[in-house]
Amino acid sequence: MSTRVLESDDWSLLLPAEWSAEQDEDTIVIGDSDGVGVIEISELRRQSGDVETLDLEPLMDQSLSWQAITLGSFIGWQTHFLEDATFLREWVLYAGSIILYVTYSCESSHQGLDDAAVDEILATLCYVPP
Repeated sequence: MSTRVLESDDWSLLLPAEWSAEQDEDTIVIGDSDGVGVIEISELRRQSGDVETLDLEPLMDQSLSWQAITLGSFIGWQTHFLEDATFLREWVLYAGSIILYVTYSCESSHQGLDDAAVDEILATLCYVPP
């Protein structure tokens, strides 16, 4: 499988050839060629010092069930849920002074189709310290 590197100033990940990325204001939008779902990544930066677990809580809907996760060199929390006719997966991840808020969304009828690919992509997240 052919891959390429998607880089920001402080992190990177590997994208399979059938996935493409574009910058949309403050969000990186990643989609696959079959149009099933979309990954969106927003980056927040702590002004000084490294992120702590408590910094993530305001980003997490406390009515949802969250599980601890490690993806590449990032750690944090993940959840999934249905909202109207949309299936959503969310991650709140951190490394160093960066927080990544990541969502994957697709129509509820496509739930699970991209899960393995999304997991593989996010597992390649690599923190690049400044």
